[in-house]
Amino acid sequence: MLKPHEIFAKMPQTTASGLIQFLHENEKTLYKATVDSLAQQRKLRPVFIERKPRKDQHTWILEQVIRKTNDALAAHLLQIWLVGANKQLLCDFLDGFGITHDENGTVENLPDSPAKAEVARVVETLLSKYDQSLIAVYLNAFQSIDGTGWEGVSELIAEDPRLQLSA
Repeated sequence: MLKPHEIFAKMPQTTASGLIQFLHENEKTLYKATVDSLAQQRKLRPVFIERKPRKDQHTWILEQVIRKTNDALAAHLLQIWLVGANKQLLCDFLDGFGITHDENGTVENLPDSPAKAEVARVVETLLSKYDQSLIAVYLNAFQSIDGTGWEGVSELIAEDPRLQLSA
């Protein structure tokens, strides 16, 4: 199971850039807090990063988030992006299993892992509807963020190259 910082390191560059761009445009407070936190961690003044061109800021953030020490931050950024920019994917995933959720695709208690065949059916439906790299990021994040995940999802990721992230 990949850790959140490893997901960032292995996700396609376009997906990672889109994630940071989403945060910059839609989660300005979080984006600024991320820059501030990462800059202080690297013993830099945040203004040093803020004065860089936007593309360079995003590249710098991604370079920092892939560090093991930033795993908790990576998990938080993934969660915010998935719920904020991809909530329909989350809802479709949960609907595929008949799991009750709120309008953002979040649940209070996730049920036990469904059978692998059922997971495969839902994942195939998602792959027909969404970008393959987005599905790969989501499933790896789903497995990683709460620390347990579902056995059927782990097995599918291990078996299906479409669901694997590689640098």
